[in-house]
Amino acid sequence: MTARGETVAVAESLTGGLVVATLVGVPGASAVVRGGVVAYATPVKASVLGVDAELLAERGAVDPEVARQMAAGVRSALSVDGEAATWGISTTGVAGPDPQDGKPVGTVFVGIASADGATAWELHLDGDRDAIRHATVSELLARMSSAADGALPTAGE
Repeated sequence: MTARGETVAVAESLTGGLVVATLVGVPGASAVVRGGVVAYATPVKASVLGVDAELLAERGAVDPEVARQMAAGVRSALSVDGEAATWGISTTGVAGPDPQDGKPVGTVFVGIASADGATAWELHLDGDRDAIRHATVSELLARMSSAADGALPTAGE
């Protein structure tokens, strides 16, 4: 990504900053990482990231379209000199211990957006809160790596 001059912006919910922390742990990250928004409270997803408030009211925060809109929204939210980040990535889901929005613990959606559009994947992860959060980061960054290499899989792959 660095060689191509690409940048990434991160919108996180259940991971609470863990994605950004992982990214900035890599030397040279400042050339790529624009920053992150931890939109843990559902209303923040609408007010800061531009996720459709009606969508949130109808489906809740644990939804693939919410993940797509979070990823697209953070690209713009973290624009520099009017230029959106090359990539927006997002996490939303249920880390536990209780279900949320009718979704069981371990239901997670990760999203990736670029100028070409946005996609999301549904994950079903096992373990406690910490294990689910860390697995979410690993899954998202693996997909981001593929996307940055020009091999963005479609949802469900």
